[in-house]
Amino acid sequence: MKNIKFLFALWKANLQAALEFRAAFLTQIIFMMINNGAYFMFWFLYFDKFKNVRGWTLQDMMLLYGIAATAWGLAAYFFGHFTTLGEVIANGRLDYYLSLPKPVLLHVLASKSLGSGMGDVIYGIGSFILSGYLSWDGFLRYVLGVLAGVCIFISFLTIIQSLSFWLGNTVALSQIALSALLTFSLYPSALFNSATKFVLLTIIPAALVGTVPAEFVRSFTWSSLLQMSAGALIFLVLAVSMFRSGLRRYESGSAIQVEV
Repeated sequence: MKNIKFLFALWKANLQAALEFRAAFLTQIIFMMINNGAYFMFWFLYFDKFKNVRGWTLQDMMLLYGIAATAWGLAAYFFGHFTTLGEVIANGRLDYYLSLPKPVLLHVLASKSLGSGMGDVIYGIGSFILSGYLSWDGFLRYVLGVLAGVCIFISFLTIIQSLSFWLGNTVALSQIALSALLTFSLYPSALFNSATKFVLLTIIPAALVGTVPAEFVRSFTWSSLLQMSAGALIFLVLAVSMFRSGLRRYESGSAIQVEV
């Protein structure tokens, strides 16, 4: 209960800080929505010439973008430090969080909010509505898909950036991993061969953020639900375990002593 209250206090403080600079906050939201819309223009142009790509239509792509954008936006807005956790570790800034109530990882992630994430959330919800899959059961499946995506985004980046406990600064590696995850999550896995699909379900779990949740919303199957749930749980357990293992090596007041 204390952890939940602490989290809400952090989110409230982040929101108040954002509202102190309303113009900048709104600008981030608007430009992120424009950015997403501009990126999606490729599919408008593609489907203007071709009706579908291996069974995927324009409406299906809007659904996929809606799920991925909403998941990313929620993760970025409420747990913004998942994109910079490696810097926090490498620069020895975990000391502050060690003085807070456990769990440490949760407090680190929630202590930062990316205002642009709200633009992704608004865009994602709008894209889902326009996809034509809005119904009471479709909405419930959409929510489940988004929650799984939030978990995958945060867990995957936490795993990569927790390597900072052993390797020092992993900013470059994290950026590459993030770019790969975001890029491949916005393409249907039907475009790829079997080997690539396996990679996108395991090593770089992009399919668990985009394709699998989208297919789950399109048509309920126990297989899709199991893939999403198992994937989210496995990556969450790996992320927490890896962070805790690294935390035991952390030296108070200084990051791991690695010469670079």
